[in-house]
Formats: sequence, structure tokens, C-alpha cells
Amino acid sequence: MDNHFFKNVEKKTGVNMNEILQLASSLQNANFRDENTVRNVIRKVAQIANRPVAKEMEDKIVKTIVNDGKQLDFNTIANMINKK
Repeated sequence: MDNHFFKNVEKKTGVNMNEILQLASSLQNANFRDENTVRNVIRKVAQIANRPVAKEMEDKIVKTIVNDGKQLDFNTIANMINKK
């Protein structure tokens, strides 16, 4: 992708694109049926988005993904975090 595009996104959102790309890469082969993996991803997304996630919300997200088979991607978790 165009480096200028990433710089614009970083400037507008304050989110480091390298962190997002690293997270996306780590999600490709992750086991989303494993609770610890899902919790680590949630915490990383919260850190990148600079949005703290309460324990209750983290538990709800984990249950939704692990038990209910919800698709896991950055937008899914970000949307759940923003619904606080």
C-alpha cells in the first residue's frame, strides 16, 4: 500500500499502522477457540485504540467469540469496545 496513505491514517486516527499490520498478521493463524489467545487479542486492540476495556466487557467479548463462534477481526473487537 501507499506509504502516504498510511501516514494520513496515522495522522487522523493517532493509531500506528505498523502495530495494526503486525496485529493483522498475528491474527491469520491464531486459534480463536482458545480463551487466552482471544483475551490477548482484545487487550492488544484496546492498547492500539487507546481504549481501556473493563473486565466485564472483556469477558463478554471472549464469550461471544469463543463460545458463540463470532468472527474475530479488528473491526468486531473495536465495535464491541466502542459500545461500552
